[in-house]
Formats: sequence, C-alpha cells, structure tokens
Amino acid sequence: MTSTATTTELKRELGLFDATMINVGTMIASAIFIVPATVAAAVTGSLTMTLVWIVGGVASLLGALSIAELAAAYPEAGGQYAYLREAYGQVWGFLYGWANFAVINTASIAAIAVGFARYVGFFTRSPLSEAAIRIIAILSIAALTWLNCRGVRLGATTQNILTTLKIGALGALIVTSFALPGGSGAHMHPLWYSASGAGGGGQWIGSFGVAMVAVLWAYDGWIETTYVGSEIIDPGRNLPRSIILSTVIVIALYVLASLAYVFVLSPAGMVHSDLVASDTAKVTMGAGGAALVVIAILISTIGANNGIVLTAARIPYAMARGGLFFRSQAFVHPRLGTPVVALITQGVIASLLTAWGTYDQLTTYVVFAQFLFYGLSAGAVIRLRSTAPQVARPYRTWGYPVTPVVFIAFAAWLVINTIVKLPRDSAIGAGLILVGLPGYWYWNGLYRRRAGGAGR
Repeated sequence: MTSTATTTELKRELGLFDATMINVGTMIASAIFIVPATVAAAVTGSLTMTLVWIVGGVASLLGALSIAELAAAYPEAGGQYAYLREAYGQVWGFLYGWANFAVINTASIAAIAVGFARYVGFFTRSPLSEAAIRIIAILSIAALTWLNCRGVRLGATTQNILTTLKIGALGALIVTSFALPGGSGAHMHPLWYSASGAGGGGQWIGSFGVAMVAVLWAYDGWIETTYVGSEIIDPGRNLPRSIILSTVIVIALYVLASLAYVFVLSPAGMVHSDLVASDTAKVTMGAGGAALVVIAILISTIGANNGIVLTAARIPYAMARGGLFFRSQAFVHPRLGTPVVALITQGVIASLLTAWGTYDQLTTYVVFAQFLFYGLSAGAVIRLRSTAPQVARPYRTWGYPVTPVVFIAFAAWLVINTIVKLPRDSAIGAGLILVGLPGYWYWNGLYRRRAGGAGR
C-alpha cells in the first residue's frame, strides 16, 4: 500500500554514530535514576538486584540480536510496524502502530517527562506538587516536539550532544561512588532476596517478575533507531550495528550503576529513597555533588525524550503512507523535511497521558504492550526466514534459532507474569491495543474502496 498524501520523502541523513546515540540516549533516561528503588523494594538483596539488571540486559540483548536482522532486511520508516506487516499481515502491523500511537511511545514520553519534572523539584524551595510536576512535564514535551519539527539533523545533533553528556555523567557517578568516602562493602548486605520479608518460591518468582518489568522499562529504547530506518545511511550495516552496540553499552552502565547505588546507600536505604542517584551523590560529594547529579539527570531525561520524540512519530507516518491511518500523518514539511503533523499529534497524546497517569502505571502499560510485540517481532525473524527467503539479509541473527526462541519465551513469561501480578494495568494496556481494531477495519476498507475506484 502506498499513499499519495504527500510527495515529499524523508531523506537518509543519519550515520552509525547518530543511530547509536539515538538508542543509547533513549535507553538512558530517568529510569536508571529512579527505578533502582523499585527493584530494591521488590527483591531486597544486593546480588538479587544485580541479577535482575543482568537478566534484563541479556533479555534485551537477545531481542536486539534478533530484531537487528529485520532492521537490516527492511530498513523502512516505522521499524516494527513494517516487520510485523511483512510477517503476519496488515492487521498486526496496524495494531502495533496503533499501540505505539496510543500507549507505547506516547506513554514512554509521558513517563520520562514526569521523571524530568520530578527532578526539577530538587532546585525548588519546597517540593513540587503533582500538578506542578505534570505542567513542567507537558512543557518539556512541547519544547522537544517543536525542536524535532525543525529538522532531523537538528534533532540528531542535539541527541548526540545530550547522549555524550549523559554517558559521561553516569560514568562519573559510578566512579565517585566507589572512589570517594561514603560507600562500604557492608552496605551490600543482605546479598540475596528477602521478598519484603518472607515467602516461598512462588512469591520470589512473582516479585522478581515485578522488578523485571521496571528494569525492562529502563532498558527499553534499543529498538528506537529502527523507526528512522528510512533515514539511516547504509542501513544494512549501520542499523544492526547500532542496535547491538547501544544495548551492550547500556547493560554495562546499568549494572555498574546499580552496584554503585547499593555500595553507597545499601538495599534498605534505596527502598526509602525517591531520588536514588542524587541521594548517592549527596553521600559521597555533599549537597553540591547532588546538585550536579540532578543537572546531569535533567540532561539525561531530556535527551531520552528527544530520541523518542524524534523517532516515534515515524510510525504513524509510515501507517499513513500505507493508507492505514489519517492521511495528514503522512505529511512531510517540504522545507524542514520532517513529519510535522505526526510529531505534533504525538506530543498532544503524550501530554494527555502525562495529565492522566502515574509513573508506575505508565511504565506498566508500556512494558506490557511493548513485550507483546517484541515477542511477535522475534517470531517474525523465524517466520520470514521461511516465507521470504529471497529477501537480502545483510545481517543474520547470531545464535539463530536459539536466540529468538529464548527471547520469545522470555517475552511470554513477562507478559503472563504482569497479567497475574498487575491485572488491572495489564487489562488497560491490552484494551488500549484492541481499541485499534475498529480503526483498522475502517482504514483498510477505505483504502480498498479507493484502490478499487482508482482501478475502474
């Protein structure tokens, strides 16, 4: 399907460094500075907490290794939308695109913006109210939307600068946590899980799963650069390289950061900390160090949201180009070269979600919906090897078929565990996906009528 809504095309302007910085910058957001407290509350025990971060990182890497094959074979705008469409048909591509439009990426933008606004409160005389936090978050979304409407090169350059700064800041926080006075090996106890007290193996698995939801939210973003597949130079090489390289970089940083927080605060101290990173810096560097860390966190969260805002709007753009969404979403500004209508619509929805949901609710919606489609995308690697063997594959999944099969099993476990432990939020996430079906029936029928009319 192709749309005639616009004759202006997106241009290939982004190289390997740009693509890697998009992913790293999107993955390192507010979560690594907030989520460790959630993990500590769920699975108290320093080594158990570290294991959660390692398992989450390995799971993300398995997904990256799998979906990188699809990115190299189908370097189109919209990323997973195109992969699911090719593997399972238009309806699955549409539901993925709709889920991103309604909850996955827009809720990610909202949740990260809330995290950004919460850290702004560090510099206010009194704690910010919930209303003030949400207003600041919405203003940040509006500013980033405007920036990325001005051009993909401007958005990517901004991303490169912010990501470089945040890597340096997180690295400095890790080093100072171990090098300066304040931390202690004694803080690492208890080493293993104690389920907020007690419980059998079933409770351990359930609590580990809840912690994993939070951790996978922190790792999410390794697929972000696939959404701008049609704007990557030499995508057959640069897309898979950027996906895998960025995931490995972030795994190393996250595991080390988690250990640094525990070394300084202890698991019990982390449970009672709303601002884990700044509290860690306050212990080792004093109030001035904490302020510097908060500035770094503000840069980090803004950078992450810049990456999502830049890339995610390409999904409704691709859907509209295929005749399966509002035709206005396919409009590319002839001078700026950006899908401005899709960007603005995305910003409005993210702002509404910011005003509606809480941080934990939003992350649950995102992870539940995202891993449904991650599992399907890993399955698409296997399916398309059979149904489309003629398609050129510049990169082929390492460890195939074990890698995608293990990732599919992990995704299925995560989704089922989330349904059991958080049924209400899971139901809302599933409902937001299924609400898209009437839209698919409408747009698919409309496209068929137009195509039939054009043929007569």
